[in-house]
Amino acid sequence: MQVPFYGHVRQYHKIRSEIDANIHEVLESGQYVMGPMLKRFEQELAEYHGMKYAIGVGNGTDALWLTFMALGIGPGDECITTTNTFFATAEAMWIAGATAVFVDSDARTNCIDPAAIEAAITPKTKALVPVHLYGQCADMKAVRKIADKHKLLVIEDNAQAFGAHGDGFKIGELSDAVCTSFIIQKNLGTFGDGGAVVTNNEQVDRVVRRLRNHGSEKRSCHSFGFNSRLDDLHAGVLSAKLKHIDEWNDLRRKHAARYTAGLAGAKTITLPYEAPGYRHIFHLYVVETRNPAHRDPFLEFLNQAGIDAKCHYPIAIHQQEGYPWGKQARIAGPIPNSERNAACCISLQCFPN
Repeated sequence: MQVPFYGHVRQYHKIRSEIDANIHEVLESGQYVMGPMLKRFEQELAEYHGMKYAIGVGNGTDALWLTFMALGIGPGDECITTTNTFFATAEAMWIAGATAVFVDSDARTNCIDPAAIEAAITPKTKALVPVHLYGQCADMKAVRKIADKHKLLVIEDNAQAFGAHGDGFKIGELSDAVCTSFIIQKNLGTFGDGGAVVTNNEQVDRVVRRLRNHGSEKRSCHSFGFNSRLDDLHAGVLSAKLKHIDEWNDLRRKHAARYTAGLAGAKTITLPYEAPGYRHIFHLYVVETRNPAHRDPFLEFLNQAGIDAKCHYPIAIHQQEGYPWGKQARIAGPIPNSERNAACCISLQCFPN
């Protein structure tokens, strides 16, 4: 028996008529870039979040660094985040010219530890960048309180928690902008790559729209900018899928509950933690071996048994060969929880279909 990690093809077959109809509409329109389907999806995306603006861009990494630029974050500025996540979170800071400052994660949720943030703040700190890891929100009430005290910006990296919420707050409600990824692996993913910025900040909306399109706000008129546009074919796929995202997240939660019940007696692994009052949407169902030395043999055992389990993310950002030591990055205090999470994590299959 083979148990695959992803269910993209099954998902496509389930709503094939809806996706195909949107793709056909785009093809017949003759407008494939910056066309009406993109505009429609951006409106739907903003409405889903209960926010004013949504801007489709090329990918989740671009969503982050374009947002940093729109908020004036650049050389000489520091952004505080965690290191047990995908490389792009810090990479986007470096692209913008800022310094990534890493603090520890919470021992249970693996999201940024608010208690570690304040000690890392310096006069150079410009923004806090919490990552909603594996499908669970960071403690945004605590993050916002710290940001308000020190007059800092907050940018949410929401590549992994589309449709999640916290105890009494929604994603985006307590930040200056939300950045998300639509690569196929995500809970809401297109057939390729894509990303978006969602915000209530008019300046972020205006500047990101300009930056994504060669600095242009009207045809043939350009300033400094880039080429990072979510094309209309991807927007059509995402528009069809967006209508089902809450249902699919409910199925992920159902499957996760079966895992948790079935593994409740396991003595050698730690199961995912869902904070009280939070809606964890299990982009990944991540267990941790209690002994780091057991992780790789356990993963190999699962793979040999036909279970396509994986690791997200086995090498923390500060442990990567491409980590830029020096002025562009620093670690603020000990980070045992983040390093443990990276050394012990195994992701089990948890897709809706």
